[in-house]
Amino acid sequence: MKYSAWYGILVGIFMIAQWTISIVTGGVPEFQTAPWAIGFHLAAEFSTALMLITGGAAVLRSKTWGGQLLLVALGMVIYSEIVSPGYFAGQGQWMPVAMFAVLLFGAALAVMALLGKGDAK
Repeated sequence: MKYSAWYGILVGIFMIAQWTISIVTGGVPEFQTAPWAIGFHLAAEFSTALMLITGGAAVLRSKTWGGQLLLVALGMVIYSEIVSPGYFAGQGQWMPVAMFAVLLFGAALAVMALLGKGDAK
């Protein structure tokens, strides 16, 4: 399903871009306060992004394993889209919370499209 594939690719690219910009501009104070926690968090975020991109590209190329990989990656990003807004809500930053809600809705649609089409089987 093209929507699911493009959702995965675009969200994966934006995740890598957002974290790269935050790191380069010094916007991740956890490197000083909680280096182990942010290190593992970044490993999970970059793994999710790479799986979204790879799974999405595989679906577009009609690879038999693409739907399964994309479905796993969408599960990973759904977890991130549920847990990440808590950080921003705690700071009273409601625009990022709203953004994550929209992304979560988009991910749910992508999963339903994959499962309905049978591409993930």
